[in-house]
Amino acid sequence: MAKYIVGLTGGIGSGKTTVSNMFAELGVEIIDADIIAREVVAPNSLALKEIAQHFGQEILLTNGELDRSALRSKVFADDEDKRWLNALLHPLIRQSILMALSQAAGQYCILSAPLLLENNLHVLVNTVLVVDVSVETQLKRTCLRDKSNQQEVNAIINSQINRDQRLALADDIINNERADLAYVREQVISLNARYQSQASAVNS
Repeated sequence: MAKYIVGLTGGIGSGKTTVSNMFAELGVEIIDADIIAREVVAPNSLALKEIAQHFGQEILLTNGELDRSALRSKVFADDEDKRWLNALLHPLIRQSILMALSQAAGQYCILSAPLLLENNLHVLVNTVLVVDVSVETQLKRTCLRDKSNQQEVNAIINSQINRDQRLALADDIINNERADLAYVREQVISLNARYQSQASAVNS
């Protein structure tokens, strides 16, 4: 098991996936909370059956998968529904994350989670790494990427911890404002060397 864990997070549109992929290219094992969250609600899973029972069959696609867009619309419109869904999914996701972390190999691993700080997953890690961009950049990139309207993206941004709070909780920060991949890669390579050194100290 990798005893040293880096928690990677950032607001929507910040470039977490780009940074995560760069660490993976360096041989670092990535535990992705988004992937785990999708696995928890896979077709025929108990969680998905409970969600369909609560919200109705219209939140299922014809192939039996969860219609994430339909579910998002429902929970954003109703705080009670959002609380119900979180109470169902968060313990399952956390349990799966803990299992994945316990099986991770290598000097250190990365737990990549958009809601690392909001869901108190940072208590599981040694270091919090934040990928940072301005709110304006978040809006612009997410609208372009997801073909979403500004109102929808604003709602997601407002549901996450704000930028100042996120930065205050960061141990390390990657600046991705310039959208310059070479500049981001330099930061990743530098941090990778430091995390390897810190992991060696912890694991020795």
